[in-house]
Amino acid sequence: MGMMTEFKEFAMRGNVIDLAVGVVIGAAFGKIVTALVDKVIMPPLGLLIGGVDFSKMAIVLKEATVDAAGKEVPAVVLAYGEFINALVQFVIVAFAIFLVVKAINRVHRKPEEAPAAPPEDVLLLREIRDSLKK
Repeated sequence: MGMMTEFKEFAMRGNVIDLAVGVVIGAAFGKIVTALVDKVIMPPLGLLIGGVDFSKMAIVLKEATVDAAGKEVPAVVLAYGEFINALVQFVIVAFAIFLVVKAINRVHRKPEEAPAAPPEDVLLLREIRDSLKK
């Protein structure tokens, strides 16, 4: 069997196609969450905290300079505001995945069955026990 034939069989399996669809939808969902966090959630949160723009929050460890050749050396910056945005995005994605998994589990959950009646020999033993107690 040639390599191309094997690859074709691999690529056309249902799981691979499902995975590809999941990756594309996941990427689109990531963009939606990023826009939600950056443009909808964080601005009012920053306003409540006192007009803070989280995306611009940073600590400058070393200012930008110009070297001897006249080339600008960029500043060394610890951008913790972007990290806060990423944390909020993670929480939103994790919560959304939790809700999806919970819904799937609810659909796949089997109805609880009533306990099966005990076998006849157990019933007979119970009757004997009860009659001996009297």
